[in-house]
Amino acid sequence: MSHFRFPRSFALPAVLLAAALPATACGGHGAAAGRDPGSAPATTATAGAHVTVSPAAERKDVAPGAPVRVGVTGGTLAAVTVTPDGKASDGVTPVEVTGALDAARHTWTSDRTMTPGTAYTVEVTAEDGAGHRTRTTSTFTTAAAALVNGVTPTPLNHAVVGVGLPVSLAFDRPVAAADRPAVERALHITTSPAVPGSWGWLTDPTTGVQRVDWRPDAYWTPGTTVTLTARLSGVGTGGGRYLRRDIHDTFRIGTARISYADLRRHTLRVTEGGRTVKTLRISAGRPEYPTWNGRMVVMDKQSTVRMTSASVGIATSQDSADFYDEDVKDAVRITTSGTFVHAAPWNARVMGISNASHGCIGMDTADARWFFDRATRGDLVITSGSTRATVDEGNGYGEWNLSIGQWRALSALG
Repeated sequence: MSHFRFPRSFALPAVLLAAALPATACGGHGAAAGRDPGSAPATTATAGAHVTVSPAAERKDVAPGAPVRVGVTGGTLAAVTVTPDGKASDGVTPVEVTGALDAARHTWTSDRTMTPGTAYTVEVTAEDGAGHRTRTTSTFTTAAAALVNGVTPTPLNHAVVGVGLPVSLAFDRPVAAADRPAVERALHITTSPAVPGSWGWLTDPTTGVQRVDWRPDAYWTPGTTVTLTARLSGVGTGGGRYLRRDIHDTFRIGTARISYADLRRHTLRVTEGGRTVKTLRISAGRPEYPTWNGRMVVMDKQSTVRMTSASVGIATSQDSADFYDEDVKDAVRITTSGTFVHAAPWNARVMGISNASHGCIGMDTADARWFFDRATRGDLVITSGSTRATVDEGNGYGEWNLSIGQWRALSALG
């Protein structure tokens, strides 16, 4: 297994993974002179073991990114737990707070953020030199999030996907540049077998949606199992806006299906496992509306899609020769800007002869149905021979058009 850094998401069981925001100092009240004002001394039955907990007991305004620290003098720490008491103030299921002991077992420090608006209980078991144990309990509450952010992960629900699909998290609102490193540190990818790759930050030029994607260095190998663990509850995204839920999901890589569209020869060669299974006659974008060049990834497919010239900024007037408003069959989307592979019976006479579309890749009805039935999210469609530029890396999953070095440069962690 390999471990790589990386809603509607899910609460996770406690696991020891590093994820923390810059800490906000926790003030206290009623602290004795010379003592950490953010700590609460524990009252123990054994004089030799003295426990302190930060944040201080009964604090009501603890920043979700603040660290929880437990210390002991005159003994060692045997166990520390930090658990939520019920739901968060906004109804979200809170996360447990994980952490680690130092080698001497004198301090315990949390290693992740906490759910906003949540009451937490710290339970500490300490042991003195004579072997006497004592238990200490302290409670505090994290500040509620005045503003929240959401994230949509892809893929989900134990999906089986094609070899080109990255792990992708799309944010409801952009993450500020200063907060992207903390978000990225909260993201983890585990693969079997081991696969090298990296996170990169993108903005879709059509929708304006910001994403952080994990792309392997090369296309996935069929049969690979991929697990996403995103410890995002309590991570700030800028402007006082917080993420509220963790995410955990696993998916698997299926058939290596890659299709090559030669726009000069007007063919689409479909391969599976490196073997050509069929070559289809196509008609792509005509000179005024050329199809994108480059590597594109199947995003989804629909048996019928209403396509209009107005939706892609071509023509709004019905008097225009370029106006269209059609229910298009067997449509496989490969960009967010509106590029599909679909049935185009109106261009049947030019299939395999010339390019006559408004930018999509069209084929006759029977071929379109064959392609549609096989297409899976994550399959690759690679086009060449167009006069248009290479598709933008944020337009759908266009990041395969970047070199490994270019892709890794988009990580917030350098």
